[in-house]
Amino acid sequence: MSCGKEFVETLKKIDYPKADILNGEDFDWLFVENEPFLKWFCGNVNEQNILSEEELEAFSILQKSGKPILEGAALDEVLKTCKTSDLKTPTLNDKELEKLEDEVQTLQKLKNLKIQRRNKCQLMASVTSHKSLRLNAKEEETNKKLKQSQGILNATNNKISNELHTLTDGVAKLMMFFRRSNLDQGTNPLVFLSQFSLQNYLSQEEQSTAALTLYTKKQFFQGIHEVVESSNEENFQLLDMQAPSICDNQEVLEERRLEMGRLQLAYICAQHQLIHLKANNLSLKSSIKWAEENLHSLTSKALGKDNLDAKISSLNSEILKLEEQITHIKDKILPAMVKENAQLLNMPVVKGDFDRQIAKQDYYTERQELVLNQLIKQKASFELLHLSYEIELRKHWDIYRQLENLVHLLKQSNLMFHQRLEMLTDPSVSQQINPRNTIDTKDYSTHRLYQLLEGENKKKELFITHGNLEEVAEKLKQEVSLVQEQLAVSAQEHSFFLSKLNSDVNMLCEALYQGGNQLLLSDQVGAYPGN
Repeated sequence: MSCGKEFVETLKKIDYPKADILNGEDFDWLFVENEPFLKWFCGNVNEQNILSEEELEAFSILQKSGKPILEGAALDEVLKTCKTSDLKTPTLNDKELEKLEDEVQTLQKLKNLKIQRRNKCQLMASVTSHKSLRLNAKEEETNKKLKQSQGILNATNNKISNELHTLTDGVAKLMMFFRRSNLDQGTNPLVFLSQFSLQNYLSQEEQSTAALTLYTKKQFFQGIHEVVESSNEENFQLLDMQAPSICDNQEVLEERRLEMGRLQLAYICAQHQLIHLKANNLSLKSSIKWAEENLHSLTSKALGKDNLDAKISSLNSEILKLEEQITHIKDKILPAMVKENAQLLNMPVVKGDFDRQIAKQDYYTERQELVLNQLIKQKASFELLHLSYEIELRKHWDIYRQLENLVHLLKQSNLMFHQRLEMLTDPSVSQQINPRNTIDTKDYSTHRLYQLLEGENKKKELFITHGNLEEVAEKLKQEVSLVQEQLAVSAQEHSFFLSKLNSDVNMLCEALYQGGNQLLLSDQVGAYPGN
């Protein structure tokens, strides 16, 4: 809580009439320099410090009586004279007073300096806040412009991408015409996955399996390669390396126990020697320190013989007490502590052995993970190949069903065609032995043929003769020859257009690739690959 809020709360406690109207934040700036006084006021003033109406009336009566009332400096002088023996304070000399005054001045300067720094920091904070507001406004405007630019670039990029897709589709369709010529020449490229040979893949997998087996033989125990080569789930269970079935050799176990015992004994002896050496070192240091102190005292003070004898006797008594304490510690305290903490001496050796076993286990785990990753890769490649074959097989089945449906439709069409041929070979509609010049009105097929050849713009005639039919057929033949000539001319024009298109495509490829093998896109396409 701020000082202003505490001040307002204190006014509310003492029932100040206008305390509810006041705002605590308005007083924060008023008590910057007098903050200790404000804290004292908020912590000590309460309802007991408020004068009652009776006290105020008594004070007003005292003022009206004309008796002198001590205030200000006069009251301070009277209070100085009212000193009791119990409240006497020790007098300070002039040096201490000067020192205290210097400290007060130094603290006052430090306080003023901190106030100036605080004001500067507040000014800098306000300037920074204004700058941040301006920068936020600029950032919003920049973000809007950036979004607009991104929208324009995305639209342009989409347009260019669509044009490129259209161009690639056109080039792919154009290349289909050239591939047909290669197929006509007898070259049959491999299209399906089933047409490719798996000899290289199988040989690589065999080599990888052999290398993996050799690696497992070198890294792990004997027989692990059989576990790797097989897929039985019983071979992939966790084994306890400390189990008796794994370590059946009792000689190895006995040798391991003896080695651990030797290591523990050696560690205990080393710790014992270390403790003795540390004790001797500390004893020497304490002796040297004691000698230095005594030499300093001897050089600084001239002691008499009686004093030396007394000091020697006191030191001898202290030495006897220390020897008794050491003997007590060696005979009673130290053996009990050694018995209690005997197991702790073996902990570093046991910990080192366990750390070695853990490191060995981690090494085997890393090798196992390496082998497992390789096996997963092999299985994944095999499953991917198997899945590709299944997908291709399903596609073949789909094509097979579509071809069966097509064959069924062709058979139906062939049947309908034979029915029409049989109908045309019917004597009722066939040509007579002595044909007439005119065509019978019941011969609807010939009339329909004449209408198709003649067209709908001609005037209908009452009788149609075979000569008229021949004339119309001859005219159709001439029109067909004319159309064929026009087709030949258009074919030449088409070939010229194709050659020009090929040259344009080559120019476009040179512009895109620039003599390399990688497609060079514009900055917009490269900046937005997702479009």
